[in-house]
Amino acid sequence: MWKEERVVRVNERRCWTRCLLSHGSLTSSGYAAGDPPGLFKSKPRTPVDLVRQTRDLLLYADRSNSSSLPDSKRHEKMEELSRNIRDMKFILYGNSEAEPVAEACAQLTQEFFREDTLRLFITCLPILNLETRKDATQVVANLQRQQVNFKLIASDYLEANVDLMDVLIQGCENLDMALHYGAMFRECIRHQIVAKYVLESEHVKKFFDYIQLANFDIAADAAATFKELLTRHKSTVADFLTNNEEWFFADYNSKLLKSVNYVTRRQAIKLLGDILLDRSNSAVMTKYVSSMDYLMILMNLLIESSKSIQIEAFHVFKLFVANQNKPAEIVNILVTNRSKLLRLFADLRPDKEDERFEADKSQVLREISSLEPLVLA
Repeated sequence: MWKEERVVRVNERRCWTRCLLSHGSLTSSGYAAGDPPGLFKSKPRTPVDLVRQTRDLLLYADRSNSSSLPDSKRHEKMEELSRNIRDMKFILYGNSEAEPVAEACAQLTQEFFREDTLRLFITCLPILNLETRKDATQVVANLQRQQVNFKLIASDYLEANVDLMDVLIQGCENLDMALHYGAMFRECIRHQIVAKYVLESEHVKKFFDYIQLANFDIAADAAATFKELLTRHKSTVADFLTNNEEWFFADYNSKLLKSVNYVTRRQAIKLLGDILLDRSNSAVMTKYVSSMDYLMILMNLLIESSKSIQIEAFHVFKLFVANQNKPAEIVNILVTNRSKLLRLFADLRPDKEDERFEADKSQVLREISSLEPLVLA
């Protein structure tokens, strides 16, 4: 009997929580902002009220950061700001007792992008404490995916305020803020118009350096963003690679595939395979596998001591072999190194059985075995 009563009470509480949340009155503490636990509560805040109050507090925080206001007053306001951002996160994500309510999320999203609240979140992030930075980052990330009337209004806002990407990329150079700004940046490039802006700017070149930073976490975060940038929006990426093929692959090969860092090389060869094997990039792939210099880089990766790198290098190397219009210099390199390649591939296999890999390897072995040297023009 006790268990049944307990289940009923839990379900009743969840229903009551959803009711409060749908009117924007619930904070992460379980009560309306400023309300003590009790039967009688003051007028609850709506999601719109919450965003407006947060915006005002961010403006205050920005001004007070460079002023001589009393520490006690500023501390009180910053604590209130932290609570507000935490409450916004609660509305968007819910908690263990309540799922997010669509109407409350829509109200919050509309008000958030109605004015420059996102800009304030980004510019004020360094003056927030660590936990509030994490909450703010999660709020910004979630809002990029919120639809209002089946429309991503974050995309429209960023199209009109695309300069914020300049601010985010600059923030990524601050080691203390890089992971927060990096996460925001990665969510923003989910919008095609934003990704296009970044790819057409000088910012994309910076990732070749970010990926090789000594700080492993920041380097890994940059690599994740770089992959997102080069794989999500296929038509945009294909246009970018077509128009920037020469410098892009020159930098990619020299800075990433030839990096002294093992992790960088492994991630780079995996991403290269993903890019070239995508049908949207078939024109770029055809040009890539016609380059003797690129082939030599891949052959060097094939003899790495790391099996992971060897396997990923094979997936790119097979494209050179499968090319039905191989230049004579490519054919002759393969013929010259035929015996070494056949011995190498005979022993190359993944740790786990992979029928597709074995089939590809067999095809490569047959193709290389049948090649005849060609006279260079």
